[in-house]
Amino acid sequence: MLTQEEKDFLHYWEQNRTRQKKIFRQFLVGIPIGLLFVIPIAINFASGWDKRASMEANSQDFNPLVLLIALLLIVGFTAIFYRQHRWDQYEQRYRELLSRQSREEEDPGKELQNNK
Repeated sequence: MLTQEEKDFLHYWEQNRTRQKKIFRQFLVGIPIGLLFVIPIAINFASGWDKRASMEANSQDFNPLVLLIALLLIVGFTAIFYRQHRWDQYEQRYRELLSRQSREEEDPGKELQNNK
């Protein structure tokens, strides 16, 4: 038998799985995770604690636009990758619960025998 929590999850995921599969939604929801990687990098860069890195940043060859683009790419990739991974985990759990539910509906007596 499925627990109430598992039944609630099945109902929730049936309603929301296509909405959460969209890349734009995954990006928007995953931005905080991406920022967890980027903010320490930006603080490290701005603090100037590494003298050699500070010298490189103040040189003529340094282009801040390249750093900004790299930080944005890190945020985007991390956000989408993290949310896609979460979606895959939820989808796997959903399919396992559906399989278990269909097995129980096919042979309900077998479940009672296994519990004895």
